[in-house]
Amino acid sequence: MKATKIERVETILWDRWLLVRVHCEDGTVGIGEGGVHGWQRPTETMVKVMTPYLLGKDPSHIEHHYQYLYRSSHFMGSVVQGALSAIDIALWDIKGKRLGVPIYDLMGGKTRDRVRCYMHVHGDTVEQLVNDAVAKAKQGFTAVRFTPFTTDYYMHKSYSEWADEAVKRVGAVRDAVGSSVDVCVEIHRQMNPAESIALGKRLAQFNPFFYEDPMLPDSPARMGDVQAHCDIPIATGERFTTIFEYQQLLENKGCAYVRPDLCLCGGLTGCKKVAAMAEAQHVKVIPHNPLSPISTAACVQLDACIPNFALQEYTGESEAPKNELLKKPITLDRGYLIVPDGPGLGIELNDAAVRKFPVKDKVLDTPLGFDGSVQDR
Repeated sequence: MKATKIERVETILWDRWLLVRVHCEDGTVGIGEGGVHGWQRPTETMVKVMTPYLLGKDPSHIEHHYQYLYRSSHFMGSVVQGALSAIDIALWDIKGKRLGVPIYDLMGGKTRDRVRCYMHVHGDTVEQLVNDAVAKAKQGFTAVRFTPFTTDYYMHKSYSEWADEAVKRVGAVRDAVGSSVDVCVEIHRQMNPAESIALGKRLAQFNPFFYEDPMLPDSPARMGDVQAHCDIPIATGERFTTIFEYQQLLENKGCAYVRPDLCLCGGLTGCKKVAAMAEAQHVKVIPHNPLSPISTAACVQLDACIPNFALQEYTGESEAPKNELLKKPITLDRGYLIVPDGPGLGIELNDAAVRKFPVKDKVLDTPLGFDGSVQDR
């Protein structure tokens, strides 16, 4: 294959997401996505800072480019890693397209043909939550995920009040969907370790598939304490940006499932490393999904080639703007995404949709509790 060089790096602020296209002199274009949805602008700025280094470089040297850009300054964290992730995904897309194979073929080959998904369900009332969960089960999803609190939970003045509400909601969904559907509980880091353990013990009777982010993820040792005293598996890691954070989490036995975000934790390169680290500890992978069709496609490539895949986060792509971004979406069949066999990511952008949906900037809306204190989002 004749060598080519990177000619141009294009950033696209699209709705709540940052998309990146890396153009090569032979006409090959790689697609990537980076950062956290709603925070596109700072990540775009970092991509632009990195672009001069990339111009004229061989796009096949993916690990070398990652190491160079990662070590290029004292800045670390989500903005830098979000930019690196977008570039990494796009470079893997280029390599797959130039070789005429899917990315998973370059990472060891397929370990599965279909990717099992969990679907988000919502509802302000218990009845609404139950109805949505039942509807998703009828669509073929064998796992559903929800937050077991009301939207104004942070206004409750006692732990017992909102804990009782959580137990009631999880129990109602479990009764409605039965044992044929896995129930996944998302806490969004809203409790301290003692509260996490206490609620986890109460929810164990409903056999949740996972208990996600019961506390803030910045203390792996304390997360290890919570997992040791909970009778349900913890899933965490969506805010981590490096393999080193996962190393600490795994060393402290802080979870049963890791949740790397491909658009935040080094792209396909970084998250393949996380999956290997987790495999060595008999921990499975549930990739966090920033919920655009690009990140979904990248997740499926990772899911297809790792042996310790468990579930894929999914919210559906049948409504605007997500249903217009790709020329042909990845096929969803009764709760499973079919692993595509096209080159690279196996997708193509619809340029008309890219132009149609302008950027939506993040609005700071961190909730305040009944006493005026800041709550975690």
